[in-house]
Amino acid sequence: MRGSTGWCCFFLYVNLRKHKRSITEDERKGNRLVQYVPDYTVFDLETTGISANMDDIIEISAVKVKGGIVQDTFSTLVNPGRHIPAQATKVNGITDQMVSEAPLIREAMTEFLRFVGEDILVGHNIQSFDMKFIYREVEELFQETVSNDFIDTLYMARKCLPELKHHRLTDLAEHFGISSKGAHRALNDCVMNQKCFEEMAKLQKKSVVFVCPKCGGEMIRRNGRYGEFWGCGNFPKCRYTQNI
Repeated sequence: MRGSTGWCCFFLYVNLRKHKRSITEDERKGNRLVQYVPDYTVFDLETTGISANMDDIIEISAVKVKGGIVQDTFSTLVNPGRHIPAQATKVNGITDQMVSEAPLIREAMTEFLRFVGEDILVGHNIQSFDMKFIYREVEELFQETVSNDFIDTLYMARKCLPELKHHRLTDLAEHFGISSKGAHRALNDCVMNQKCFEEMAKLQKKSVVFVCPKCGGEMIRRNGRYGEFWGCGNFPKCRYTQNI
């Protein structure tokens, strides 16, 4: 029989192993970048709801861009193997009948990953939403981690267009005079987002962006024990700092 001290050490060892493993998996994921790049793939998902833990993907679309010019597109509905809630259909217009003969998530995700390759991913609010769905599905299906770096145009919009009251994708489209027809269908959102991204790139060139030289993330002004300093926004994955 283990003594109380032995059991405490055992559980501490197990918890440390779990913690170490989770950190390793997180570190394998891509970083959020802040500067415009001319070569990228814009992507968008439609889902059965807003929970990356409980809901499922029902549409995946992507637009591949090289040198700022659209080169190719990818789009597929996905059969989630479950009823699509009416609330989701109200938002994206996708019904059970539409996905009845669509591929299951394993096939759809395989084709999506093949399409994007090692490209930097671009999307709107993807750090808080789309990337979480992608990470979960790829881990569950293939026991792998998506390591592509990404640019979230929501964060970019807040920096480039602070005067806007809201920074939804449709708000950006309206600001730049870009059509938002067909919004909330994945491919239409990709096309809209790609155009907005290119427009924001022009604004970004006129502003100063402090970029982490180690990972490409945004440097943020922070407070520490010894005063203010610059720290990478991708902390704790990236621990680069610089004195002010």
